[in-house]
Amino acid sequence: MRQTWRWFGPKDLVSIDDMRQAGVEGVVSALHHIPTGALWSSEEIARRQSELSVMRDGSPSTLAWEVVESLPVSEDIKKQKGEWRAHIANYKQSLKNLRDAGIEIVCYNFMPVLDWTRTDLAYRTPTGATCMRYDFADFAAFDIHILKRGGAAGDFPEEVVAEADRRFRDMSDERKSELSRNVVFGLPGAAENFSLDDVRQHLAEYDGLSGDKLRRHLIDFLSEVVPTAEELGIRMCCHPDDPPYPLLGLPRVMSTEKDYRTVMDEIDSPANGITLCSGSLGARPDNDIPGMMERLGDRVHFLHLRNVKRETANVMGSFHEAEHLGGDTDMVALLAAVVREEKKRRDAGRADHSIPFRPDHGQDILDDLGRKAQPGYPSIGRLKGLAELRGIMTALEHPVEGITS
Repeated sequence: MRQTWRWFGPKDLVSIDDMRQAGVEGVVSALHHIPTGALWSSEEIARRQSELSVMRDGSPSTLAWEVVESLPVSEDIKKQKGEWRAHIANYKQSLKNLRDAGIEIVCYNFMPVLDWTRTDLAYRTPTGATCMRYDFADFAAFDIHILKRGGAAGDFPEEVVAEADRRFRDMSDERKSELSRNVVFGLPGAAENFSLDDVRQHLAEYDGLSGDKLRRHLIDFLSEVVPTAEELGIRMCCHPDDPPYPLLGLPRVMSTEKDYRTVMDEIDSPANGITLCSGSLGARPDNDIPGMMERLGDRVHFLHLRNVKRETANVMGSFHEAEHLGGDTDMVALLAAVVREEKKRRDAGRADHSIPFRPDHGQDILDDLGRKAQPGYPSIGRLKGLAELRGIMTALEHPVEGITS
């Protein structure tokens, strides 16, 4: 397993020096300043590679940009409206430019309107650490009373609607503004920052789009770009929905093992793969994450290893970001499945036998609490998670006691 770390570019408060001291082997990054749908030029790609190649004192970092996260799919492509065909052409050329720069793994997602969604970005845990949290009743209060989406109350259980009503009545203006900012925070570091009016406009443009239709648009997109990726030797990998269920009356189509199997079978190519995110998928109690790795592992090209603690037993419910070994996903069982998959690949002579992973998200602890880095991406919290994951991985791969012995 190859240890990587997400970096948002020169403005990231977690530096290249921090990454080197954490002992990571490669960098996960993206050109967040380029508007979604636009071309990633060779010059911009080379600039990012140069930015991460040196430490503060000018010495070589020895790190390289190994995984793109994300080359975003535009809303026009998801809706098949507006400039979607031009955006697909730009996407294919961007893939060519990335491959020319030596990059082979490209992560993306197909979530409509909003990327990952949380109601709290600094929820205090009993230890004093803070983490991101999704509170189902707070989200309902936002959807029903702040966004005022038509028919929103019908998408929530009656008891949740009642609780949302109560919370909204007691909510200060400051909390209402904070909740709105948190929900529409969108993709971290992205060029777009949605306002409520932007969200309403996007929702109107998605009106009437069913889950089957959105999945068809995903398959149409992949039918266009996967042949290009396969020809180039690029491995594309779709990130799951986060949370993995419908939001704002919109369908979501990459939330379960069945969703992934459908798309993998429809576009049956090694270039059409999976970003297995144990946190996103783990927010649903009916997702068996180690089992998904066992059954879909040959198409897993990238791993996000994080954990969440579900606060209800329902498919749709509240959860918060837990310590990497402290949530509801059995991380030891998941890593054991990864190690077995890598052994299969080595035995089969696959060049991609080492699957890159990153310690995804993390709780803000110690000096993180004053650093105010990108929500979910603290320095020390991720280092702690990486150290825990690294320890499990080392034990599983040890020739005396491990799986590979």
